[in-house]
Amino acid sequence: MKFYYKLIVLIFISVSMMSQKKNKLPKSLVDYDSFLNISEEVLEYRKERLIPLDKFILYASEENTIILDTRSEAAYNRKHLIGAIHLNFSEFSDKKLAKTIPSKTTRILIYCNNNIDGDLVNFMTKKISMALNIPTFINLYGYGYKNVYELSSLVAIDDKRLEFEGSETE
Repeated sequence: MKFYYKLIVLIFISVSMMSQKKNKLPKSLVDYDSFLNISEEVLEYRKERLIPLDKFILYASEENTIILDTRSEAAYNRKHLIGAIHLNFSEFSDKKLAKTIPSKTTRILIYCNNNIDGDLVNFMTKKISMALNIPTFINLYGYGYKNVYELSSLVAIDDKRLEFEGSETE
């Protein structure tokens, strides 16, 4: 009887150990070194993709171009550039990006709070080094969207070249 008891315990321990090894997950699904590598790759590339407001407006009127607003849904709903589509930055994934921007050749124009001056309610200025354009650009590039242009201008909220829509527009 002792033999069978010991055998059952050994089998249980073996199965338990195999199960633990099989189900062992890595620390996390975060690869900071890869993020740094992509950021380095984007560094020079992005410099050529910073465009002033006049060019931004011109590009926005052309075929195969979208304006992407990655601020929170609440901020987007309150006020955004006319024609901008929304995908919250925190929701970036292969699937959601592909649904929002099916073609990776689409020209994507990005802007953020730090491009709009004079409306701290709807375009709250972020710390300059943490502006949403930076991680948005890097992430779009990292997901394979390389036709990205970023508004480089700081534009007054009452600049007549800008048109807004949303619940907080007059």
